[in-house]
Amino acid sequence: MSAATTEGAAAKATGSGKCPPAKLTGRVVTPNDPGYAEASLGWDELFVHYPLVIVYAQHTQDVVNALTWARQHDVALRVRSGGHSLEGWSNVDNGIVIDVSELKSVHIDTASRTAKVGAGLSQLEAVTTLARKDLAVTTGTEGSVGLSGATLGGGFGFLTRYLGMACDSLTAAEVVVASDPDCAKVITADLKHNSDLLWALRGAGNGNFGIVTSLTYKTSPLRSVAYVQATWDGLRDLQAIFEAWQRTGPSADPRLGTQLEIHRNQILLFGVVAEGSAAEARKLLAPILSIGTPEVTVQIGNWGDVYAGFQIPTEEEPANWKFFSQFTTKPFPKKAIGLIGSFMRDAPTDDSNFFTQAFGGAVRREPRGGTAFPHRDALFYSEPGAGWGTRGVPGSGDELTPVAQAWIAEFSQALRPYVHGAYVNVPNIGMQDWETAYWGSNFDRLRKIKAKYDPHNIFQYEQSIPPATH
Repeated sequence: MSAATTEGAAAKATGSGKCPPAKLTGRVVTPNDPGYAEASLGWDELFVHYPLVIVYAQHTQDVVNALTWARQHDVALRVRSGGHSLEGWSNVDNGIVIDVSELKSVHIDTASRTAKVGAGLSQLEAVTTLARKDLAVTTGTEGSVGLSGATLGGGFGFLTRYLGMACDSLTAAEVVVASDPDCAKVITADLKHNSDLLWALRGAGNGNFGIVTSLTYKTSPLRSVAYVQATWDGLRDLQAIFEAWQRTGPSADPRLGTQLEIHRNQILLFGVVAEGSAAEARKLLAPILSIGTPEVTVQIGNWGDVYAGFQIPTEEEPANWKFFSQFTTKPFPKKAIGLIGSFMRDAPTDDSNFFTQAFGGAVRREPRGGTAFPHRDALFYSEPGAGWGTRGVPGSGDELTPVAQAWIAEFSQALRPYVHGAYVNVPNIGMQDWETAYWGSNFDRLRKIKAKYDPHNIFQYEQSIPPATH
């Protein structure tokens, strides 16, 4: 930042009695720094923002200082962990981005099976670190996604039916919140302290109430998994495969987690059986694997090794992405499955897909203290997604952008009769009743909790929770 800007900002600082003027600490990146372009880019390169400053916190105090500074200078702020915010909301023009991705501490207590981790861990780092001790928590499938962001929005993946949502195993969090007059402070949210905030963080915690700097999880033992991948060429078996999957996936042995991914030229089925053998995995998936002639592989191994093995390097992924999230409580009729087939044949790129995740099993049980995540009765989650453009090439794929966005809009509109609700970690921009789509009947309670912990609405973005007004 130029001297003039900082002096101007300092002049604006209130420096009120209780709170001396804050200085930014940690790894501070400003527009003049060589690393600024990279630091200001998120995973989805469709969104480009130019923040005034990016603070990579190295300690909780850096977050306290950054939040205090933002308030004293009346600057818009956003919180970022893995940088995967799918509408670019963890970044902001002319504001401050408080990035927690370098808070990487890990303390695992094997006796009590608890893990306290910094908010900067990626899902891959979390999975592999816990797996070395034969422990696990639920995470999403994509390793580069931030663990905290995934957990605070709910968090689901291959272990969901076995261990519940990621947020279900969150037992405590350290949170930096705004405090009066223009300050910030660190509080703990657990079942004994600020338990209402813990409830809210379990499913509505991203950028709404404060900045989570560490998370404590109750982990579960997991020595090995059977990992199955099946591939069918073309879409001719789609009707039968989808029908068999939705009939068995959500009601199978809860140790089995499955995802179906439909591309324009192939159908992929992925399955993980916790503590399962190859024979058991094939037997559980037999109703689906018996359709057509899929190519099937089964791998047995430590969850950390298996998880690391199916990651696709970020640089090989498309630059731009658009998704639409939805939940389903009744099986798709033939017509809905037919719609998926016709839209997928028309997909804008090979990277575009229709992705599903089986629910049921442990998802139906809420943890002690409850959660703000409301979609417990879903059979499965699904999303159409379009990927296009080349990473690191600005403007790449611009000509495909309107095509991809129109395809997603039409696809999601066509499926509306068969789906309900939405997933806050895969936000649906422009959705009218997003508040109830994400949080159902929990929204009013979330507004009251917001009013208690962030009455001045310091933490706000396009679809943030507004404080209750009375």
